[in-house]
Amino acid sequence: MDEIIGQIDLIQTLKATTVLFAVIDIIGTIPLIIRVKEQAGDIHPLRASLVSLTLMITFLIVGEGLLDLFGVSVESFAVAGSFILFALSLEMILGIELFKDQASGKTASVVPLAFPIIAGAGTMTSIISLRAEFSEINISIAIFINVVLVFIVLKLTNRIERLLGEGGMAIIKKAFGIILLAIAVKLFSANAKELFN
Repeated sequence: MDEIIGQIDLIQTLKATTVLFAVIDIIGTIPLIIRVKEQAGDIHPLRASLVSLTLMITFLIVGEGLLDLFGVSVESFAVAGSFILFALSLEMILGIELFKDQASGKTASVVPLAFPIIAGAGTMTSIISLRAEFSEINISIAIFINVVLVFIVLKLTNRIERLLGEGGMAIIKKAFGIILLAIAVKLFSANAKELFN
């Protein structure tokens, strides 16, 4: 237990939290959440948050083992992940749609809300990519912090939308898109050189 506590690094946790917050983009997906809510009739914030937490923690623990099974290094997965993050950032900055989501009635809190909107391909890729830089405990804390934020946003979706307005939400989405683009470039440059060494 003392060894685990000793590995906790506030800087690592803050960086990992920021990356995941930009990738999940729970503020930017409020219009999508509202659309899912309209189609499904209702969403359950606690259920969606718990499913997302379970998916992300599970992937954090067994994701690298799965990569080893297929003979893929964390560095090569991180480089592949940088392309996903790059595509997601283009969506946010340019307002184009590269990834399509579909609502599915009664299970809307799980599909598509928990997966793939919250714990989607970009999030899973980021978690594995973060393992190349940060310790597991710090990423776990970052995941938990983001899930708490997701829960709060899901509970307050309608209020946040009214508060920010259409213009405010557009600005936030583009700002996080630029941050995500910078993260993608950094992730690529940090890991690509390892592949050629």
